[in-house]
Amino acid sequence: MMTEELTDLTAPKPAVEVQSVAMSPTEQPIFTVLGADPSAAPGKKPNGGAKSPPATAVMATTSDTESGIFSGESETCVEHECELDWFCVTELKLICSQCTIVGSCHGHSVTPLENRVTAVRNHLVDVCEKMQLQAQRMEKFIEHTLKAKEQKLQVAASVARERVVARVSAAREALEEEEQRLLEEVQREEERVEQCLLTQRAHWGQAMTSLTGTRSRLVHTLTHSSDAQLVMSIQEIAERVEEADGVGQPCDTEQLNMKPGCSDSTLLRGMWATAMLHGPKVYALSSLKFDERTANHLLSLSDDRCTLTYLHKKPRQPLPYDPARFDCWPNALGSLSLSSGTHSWVVEVGQSAAFKVGICYVGLQRKGSGDLARLGHNDQSWVLSHYDGEYSFLHAGEKVLLRMATRPQRVGILLDWSSHTLLFYEPESATILHCVTHHFAAPLLPAFAVTDQHITILH
Repeated sequence: MMTEELTDLTAPKPAVEVQSVAMSPTEQPIFTVLGADPSAAPGKKPNGGAKSPPATAVMATTSDTESGIFSGESETCVEHECELDWFCVTELKLICSQCTIVGSCHGHSVTPLENRVTAVRNHLVDVCEKMQLQAQRMEKFIEHTLKAKEQKLQVAASVARERVVARVSAAREALEEEEQRLLEEVQREEERVEQCLLTQRAHWGQAMTSLTGTRSRLVHTLTHSSDAQLVMSIQEIAERVEEADGVGQPCDTEQLNMKPGCSDSTLLRGMWATAMLHGPKVYALSSLKFDERTANHLLSLSDDRCTLTYLHKKPRQPLPYDPARFDCWPNALGSLSLSSGTHSWVVEVGQSAAFKVGICYVGLQRKGSGDLARLGHNDQSWVLSHYDGEYSFLHAGEKVLLRMATRPQRVGILLDWSSHTLLFYEPESATILHCVTHHFAAPLLPAFAVTDQHITILH
């Protein structure tokens, strides 16, 4: 046992390659730091044959009560008065050679002190060399990688800023050009209508003067002519009447009104819709639900009144009569009336193959199977419809087919009262499905219909 070596510290160590780096004047070789002989050749392990002060320093930190063998000031075994030149691996303490034979460490795993010191020094050298390599890697990471990242960040941020400025500039330029074009169009339309009004005013002013003169002459004839003269003036009277009839009757025409589309365009509508849908303001009707009073008996409402489900079979128990309820068509209206401002809501249509979403006047007919109570088939309602695989916009019985790139799972509705605009869009991509402009003359309600599966108001 006296010749046993530490398996973890005395085993042959692989040579550690240390990259050659420039050493600053303040840096010292690792061997000097560990207390090795300054005159020793660089790259060699310190000789463990001589007693080294570090071992004494380590020994001096251990008290008598801790070791049980030697005092903090002595390098000899208290029990055998021999030099402490062995190390007990089992108890991790310094011992003499007698302790390994007849002493308390007999049978323990022991090793000569110089071997232990050499192993510890070699271990510390390896650890310090690894730390030095790690520090070099950190320095390289800081000086090269992070610096390169900073430069790359500056370039990427600059490119991103330029992209933002370029896109906003392009959008602003396009919008300014469109603004100028539309303003000029409005100006031309205004001048055209003004010219028509002036022409009409001059024409009907002259006609009115002529008519007034003719009437005055006829009145004069009637009041100042004798019976004989009046009878003899029949031909003249007939000519005057014919002249008055030739003036005609004034009538209002569309030529006297500005064209509603002169201030609108696809580009302007698209930019406006994008700003409304993606802008900082929120127009969502967070408290919108289905009005259970209006729901047809073939429709079932969820407990939270946000999901409308179509019942394939008529319920056995009829619903109580309510003047607000649709008694024939599978319709239901929203719980909030809209008469000003800007509002939006989203309906999840899922896999429903037959539904309608849109708006209608509060006074929409609720009873009967005619078109007056059928959403989209009267002038009181505006809806986007999906039926038999076909998407369309319906109003006053007129159908506008809509082309869909994909089948939307959700349909958004945006109503801007001030601009008289109703917009249907796909929420995920903000794609405009259809847009209509109409001067709404009365309060509106969100309108719904479903005859397959269910639809849900999302908040």
